[in-house]
Amino acid sequence: MSVTTTAPAKPLITSDVNATAVDQENVSAVLTVPVPAARVFAVLADPTAHSAIDGTGWVQEPADAAPLTAVGQIFRMDMYHPGHPNGGYQVANKVQVLDPPRTIGWLTGQEKDDGRLEFGGWFWRYDLAPLGPSETEVTLTYDWSAVPQSIREYLQFPPFGPEHLSNSLHHLAELASGR
Repeated sequence: MSVTTTAPAKPLITSDVNATAVDQENVSAVLTVPVPAARVFAVLADPTAHSAIDGTGWVQEPADAAPLTAVGQIFRMDMYHPGHPNGGYQVANKVQVLDPPRTIGWLTGQEKDDGRLEFGGWFWRYDLAPLGPSETEVTLTYDWSAVPQSIREYLQFPPFGPEHLSNSLHHLAELASGR
């Protein structure tokens, strides 16, 4: 299955390739922003910016505000979703890829009562391609290909509409440009 939608251009975007594509196991969106890759990466590596980047409103505040600097680093985020049994909850994210200023990505999971971290098999990844000194193509991918059937029985993937990634990229562009 392949679905493609295009959002209207916003003045901040110099070249809006903002297409969202969904296949059986992942969804991605691409947006060209008039900001250097290093600045975009810095925003993504700052967990305190993640609630402002989020296109759903589910991400709240970071429980761990330290910048993301290493593969394997764990950072926790407070979340809210009206469909979650508790409404508010916390996720534990593990940095899987970190190649400044080109790529950053993390697995999302939770901390069990015994302190053990458990990851569900879905991850977020941002790929940044500099298009010159002051322009960057950003690809955001949400991948659930490693989610086991036991989780798929009670969670729908993706848990958001295709506009979520486009919204997130526009929010990221606004933050990175300082607007």
